[in-house]
Amino acid sequence: MNTVKIRNIEVGEGMPKIIVPIVGRSREEIVSRGKELSGMDLDMVEWRADFYDDVFDTGKVLETLKELREALGEKALLFTFRTKKEGGEKAMDADAYTEMNAAVAGSGNADALDVEIFSGDDVVRRNIEAIHTAGKVVIGSNHDFFRTPSKADLIYRLRKMQDMEADIPKIAVMPQNKDDVLTLLAATEEMKRYADRPIITMSMSATGVISRLCGEVFGSSMTFGTVGAASAPGQIPVGQLRESMEILHSAL
Repeated sequence: MNTVKIRNIEVGEGMPKIIVPIVGRSREEIVSRGKELSGMDLDMVEWRADFYDDVFDTGKVLETLKELREALGEKALLFTFRTKKEGGEKAMDADAYTEMNAAVAGSGNADALDVEIFSGDDVVRRNIEAIHTAGKVVIGSNHDFFRTPSKADLIYRLRKMQDMEADIPKIAVMPQNKDDVLTLLAATEEMKRYADRPIITMSMSATGVISRLCGEVFGSSMTFGTVGAASAPGQIPVGQLRESMEILHSAL
């Protein structure tokens, strides 16, 4: 499996890399949180721009992004607009979504961008092409906040992301019971047969917390933790997350 270099981290090598979201609504709140996170023991910061009050003003998005980039120093930065249909805060039409991602990638101030893979193949190709042209990494994503698909379906979705040339496929699903968590982990393990790049998988909510800790065992290369507000159910504080992963890492 190939690794993926994002700024100063090598995804797919060693312990899963820890991502912490920023979910602020104002520029001041976002930049302040960036300064706070810049000195913490984490690998990447995700700006969840769908929480930002001025997200439909591209000029303001780029200004805030620039200030956040400066606040973070050398921390890797992932830009994400999570659409309403995949559990985000706001809806955005396909053209606006594509134009915003292209502008963010072209600014050079984000190291990676999230692209929702099941947004229509043409939309996805336009997003990925623009992001790759700018020399940035694509995390191809899919989220189901209601259920956990079958193992075969999970693998299909991850392989589709890979086929669409996402650099890192990512899937997050909601478990209804512990068996659903096992389904997600089994799919992650089986995906090793097909993956030629790092993947990210997680089962959400308290039931799925184990999936956020054991990525190195089953094959998930990144995980999400919190410093303050979470962006999805089941995320746990960064310190506890790293400590748990280090225990597993030392046993492997």
